[in-house]
Amino acid sequence: MTTAPAETDSYVLPLPGPDTPVVLPQWISRGNTHPNARYRDPVWPLAPLIDNPSKELEALHWRNCPAPLLAQLKMATWTMINGQLRPTFVKRRGVSARTRGSASEMSENSREWMRLARWLHKQGITDLADCTEDQWRAYVAHRWDTGSMMHETAKRVCSRLTDLWAFDQLSALPAGISRPPWDIQGDEDFVPAADGSSGQENSTEPIDPQVLGPLLVWAIRLVEDFADDILTAWSEKGRLTDKVNATEPTPEGIAALTELLLPQVRSGAPLPSNRTRQPGALALTYIAALTGATRQQVSKFGSRHALTEVVAHRPGPCPLHVPVTGRINGQPWREHIDFYEAAELMRHLGTAALIICLYLTGMRPQEVQAMRAGCCPDPGADEDTTPRRHLIRSRHFKNVTNDDGHPVSAGEDREIPWVAITPVVHAIRVLERIVAQDQLLLSAAHHDFQHGRGHHGALKKTTLNRRIEDFVVWVNQEAETHGLPEQAVPADPHGAIRISRFRRTLAWHIARRPGGLIALAIQYGHMRTVLDARTSSGYGTRSRRGIHSVLDVETALAAADTAAHLRDRVAAGEKVSGPAARRALTAAATTPRFEGRIVPRTFAKKAAKFLARDGVVLYDNPDSFLICAFKHDNALCEPDPGETAPRQYACQQGCGNALRTDMHARQMRQKADEIDLRASLLPEKLAKRLRRNADNFRKMADAHDATAQTAEALT
Repeated sequence: MTTAPAETDSYVLPLPGPDTPVVLPQWISRGNTHPNARYRDPVWPLAPLIDNPSKELEALHWRNCPAPLLAQLKMATWTMINGQLRPTFVKRRGVSARTRGSASEMSENSREWMRLARWLHKQGITDLADCTEDQWRAYVAHRWDTGSMMHETAKRVCSRLTDLWAFDQLSALPAGISRPPWDIQGDEDFVPAADGSSGQENSTEPIDPQVLGPLLVWAIRLVEDFADDILTAWSEKGRLTDKVNATEPTPEGIAALTELLLPQVRSGAPLPSNRTRQPGALALTYIAALTGATRQQVSKFGSRHALTEVVAHRPGPCPLHVPVTGRINGQPWREHIDFYEAAELMRHLGTAALIICLYLTGMRPQEVQAMRAGCCPDPGADEDTTPRRHLIRSRHFKNVTNDDGHPVSAGEDREIPWVAITPVVHAIRVLERIVAQDQLLLSAAHHDFQHGRGHHGALKKTTLNRRIEDFVVWVNQEAETHGLPEQAVPADPHGAIRISRFRRTLAWHIARRPGGLIALAIQYGHMRTVLDARTSSGYGTRSRRGIHSVLDVETALAAADTAAHLRDRVAAGEKVSGPAARRALTAAATTPRFEGRIVPRTFAKKAAKFLARDGVVLYDNPDSFLICAFKHDNALCEPDPGETAPRQYACQQGCGNALRTDMHARQMRQKADEIDLRASLLPEKLAKRLRRNADNFRKMADAHDATAQTAEALT
């Protein structure tokens, strides 16, 4: 790449002055009102480039750059923000490369460049022109040594450093930094070796079923059973707070305080306490609302009568006088909702709705964060009065570019809407009651229940992850309070529950858990149809990307695992039975084993092709205690035309696709014993019905034992 004079090269920008805007007007979208900065300013906000409500407002802080290298790095950074790479340079990077990056990519680039500048300064280098091949090699070696740098991350670091050289070439005043050697020789010899890990979406670990089950149960419980109580309590708290804010001090307020509090002090009764603060905090706003006094009058009254010491030893509730209609096991879930509890419950209600939307739509987190009130209107009915599905019309962001190939921060309206099943519709309706019309359903301003600060856009990833953690803590406290230990949320073996994990988890459960283990199991069968572009006109794309490819990948991995486990069992001497036994053994012998979790993007196409092999793909159905060697024409579960997977929640006995192993027979007998134990604790009529189910499981196990054969006998 060579540098041409600015007056003859359209890629070289004019030299900026001290008052030149950091972001030139042509890159700021209409409607973006975030403040810009000037070239001379010590902080450069990138907010004028950010229209995605789920994104943090990035800013570059030049105090992090050594003074001797500041001018050169500012020039390269400003060129990156307002210029674009030459197409000839980008073409060498592959089809996914772009001439301009997003604001977050620019921020990452700048931080890496400042990190390089600090390292160079420590080496005594004060001019980027002195960063030669030796320095490049030494710097990346230093970067890899400073932490456990993964292969793909290291490749991205190399790419960011190459960008410094590329944009310096386009600068009106180039520093003359040398070309990194990996841009000439390739980066594989400069980065740590791949270790089997992957940063791709399909390598994200799904949430454990034992975790997701109670988590979803409580999320749905809050949205469908407790939402009215919580929203009513929040409204009442707001009414009382507004009343107190408008109150003027009067003698009648003092008289009311005396009449309310002093008898409680003398009788030894607890006093209204603000339990969200330190122990011993008198409930100033609540007491003011009850008495008509001001907060200042309540505070002075408390000091005069030493109520702080009293309330520390005898803290009492602050009940809101609103009805409690929600039930757990037939009993009210609260005697009352506390004045100072309402904000916390509103946070948990919003989190519950978030969990439902993330998990039961297949949307990416930023797509959920972009939903607005009114995005899921109630549908009409077709001419035959058949109800239509609820559709979510909103925006998507991944790989959205303009005609020049530049990323569009605001995303675009999704051409084909998402389908919302009933729990999602209920969650959206609850969120619509929290925010104003046309506002983001997860508006940061509307969901700041404790402080009421005016935040930008939607609640951000870090905040949402923290709220999910808080929700789990609250759920476990409620489960203990209500004597429901089986509904507590255990620790996930793969770490914290993050919003990025729900999308993969949906695909995991559709592929591997057709029923039983978690709430709404029946919906997974529906969701497979709803989410599958081959069978649904309501939720599809013009190509099999997004959630469709995630679902194919997870289904293919599950089928490969099933085949591997079947091979292992028959090799260990287990026998098999069923009409599809011979076909399944042949399929298991020819199905590749997938070791680890390396799932590159190209695997999605291979997965779809793998699943299209009618008759030789194996699906484990743990709730029916069998394996399905799915062949469309044989299936009694009535799969839709063109479907490549069984409707496992509708599995039928006697299907020609079924086979069982000795392990399945053992599991059926264990299940029968469990049912008998449960029956012994129930009334006779119910017990008889359960015992019949137990007998059926034993009969199926006996039938397997009578007909099972070894793999050698079948092949």
